[in-house]
Amino acid sequence: MNRSFTHIIKPARRPTITLLVLCACLLILFTGSTGAQEKPLIRFGVIPRYNPLVMYKRYQPIMDYLTRVTPYRFELKISRDYPEAVRFLQQGVTQISSLGDVTFAEANLSYQAQPILKPLNKQGFPFYRSAIVVRNDSPLRSIPELRGKKVAFGSLHSTSGNLYPRYLLWDNGIPLQALKSFSNLQHHDAVAKAVLKGQYDAGAVKDIVAEKYRSHGLRVLGWSKPIPAVPLVIRKDTPPAMVAAITQALLKLDRSNPEHRQIMESWDDEFNNGFAPATHGDYAEIFRMIRAIPSGCGIGCHR
Repeated sequence: MNRSFTHIIKPARRPTITLLVLCACLLILFTGSTGAQEKPLIRFGVIPRYNPLVMYKRYQPIMDYLTRVTPYRFELKISRDYPEAVRFLQQGVTQISSLGDVTFAEANLSYQAQPILKPLNKQGFPFYRSAIVVRNDSPLRSIPELRGKKVAFGSLHSTSGNLYPRYLLWDNGIPLQALKSFSNLQHHDAVAKAVLKGQYDAGAVKDIVAEKYRSHGLRVLGWSKPIPAVPLVIRKDTPPAMVAAITQALLKLDRSNPEHRQIMESWDDEFNNGFAPATHGDYAEIFRMIRAIPSGCGIGCHR
């Protein structure tokens, strides 16, 4: 009886093992097939607005969202400096980039790069401003008082950290030569911290950085006029399908929608209020200002 029972059980084991092997093979084939059909990669460039760790924290959630809702896989590509971001887009290292207004102008003049979207501010408008900041205990009360003082600017290629504040000083009768000294620092945060430490009498930063450091002891000495919001920029030959996927994914987000607000809450402050379409004409004032500042003080002005 035992021999008969054994004879009955053994054949039953063989198909079970065969089935397991077959399932394993199918799993391998399925996994390989999925890998081969992986979404096309888009590298999303960003100028170095903050230090790299902060950049990844603020921009990676945007990459995750775009990967989830479009037919593409997005990878963040942070440049070491502003000119590198322009070169990356020109060379095709990145397919889309968040540039400053000045770096967009450079990219447009170099290889006809085009803006497609611009972020909205908290009030729902596609503008931001540059601020001249000083310490709370500073005796300075107006922009003209900066004559003969030490001032920190952002990168030479920064719109709110360099172009607009230099124009603001120039418009108040203070060319760079009238300052005691000035320096161009790499990040807006670096400018704010240098002013707090007393290394400079004043510094130029974008509005969201000025607001961020109010509680740390900075106050705004003066504001620039509204600046067109920083554009998302593409090469002129970018495939229309790619542009459509990106614009549709970002334009559908509405800050007044609680679900959308939750999606954007971990995004960079400059991007978490939604987007509007952008055109070349939106930045005409930037091109005008670059031409208007006297020779030696336009794009790439050096001390």
